[in-house]
Amino acid sequence: MADLSGKTALVTGAARRVGRSIAEALARRGMNLALHFNRSRRESLALAAQLRRSSGVRAEVFRADLRDVPEIKRMVARAAREMGGLWALVNNASLYVKTPFETATLKDWDDHMNANVRAPFFLAQAAAPHLRRSRGRIVNIVDWSALRPYASFMPYCVSKAGLLCLNAALAKELAPEVLVNAVLPGPVLLPESMSAGQRRAVQAATLLKRLGSPEEVAKAVAFFLESADFSTGAALTVDGGRLIA
Repeated sequence: MADLSGKTALVTGAARRVGRSIAEALARRGMNLALHFNRSRRESLALAAQLRRSSGVRAEVFRADLRDVPEIKRMVARAAREMGGLWALVNNASLYVKTPFETATLKDWDDHMNANVRAPFFLAQAAAPHLRRSRGRIVNIVDWSALRPYASFMPYCVSKAGLLCLNAALAKELAPEVLVNAVLPGPVLLPESMSAGQRRAVQAATLLKRLGSPEEVAKAVAFFLESADFSTGAALTVDGGRLIA
């Protein structure tokens, strides 16, 4: 079991939603946080201040547009330099846009593949020398739809399937120094555009008959960082049984 206290994690898309819960969970375990953002500067600064107050850890913000590979490389280098190294990378930032089959465009495909597959690859590539030195870990936030795609989100689902493959490929490439694992959330934070009836239907489709929470995803991330010393290339569903329902 790894002692996370004093180690540094870079969490992408950390300002809101699941990313925020991951950052809070890791801070409670004593981790220092490099909080990535693109447009959510104010929320990121507020989160960093909150983590310093509540957990006494070091928390700093780092901006990068993950569509820009040179920006990714500069951001990771700066985070590692200013934080005194990296022990973990959590690839949380993601694009999730409804794209019906009949109207999906090349831009829809490029946007999803760039955000959900290409960016995690280049983040891992840039972080790898630091993670190898520290014998650290990577956790990729995938989606249950990587294994069971659903309608009207084809570019998203296929890009998450690509990230699941990347998870295994990185585990092979970075072994034995770096452990690489994936968390596959199910219905956790639903789109705000969903009606009450649609939300009830999603909830009923899970075996546990409820929606998950960002905190439950964060617990799975913490498990891979803290306790899964003999797991790499693994994928853990956090979906209330939705995958097999």
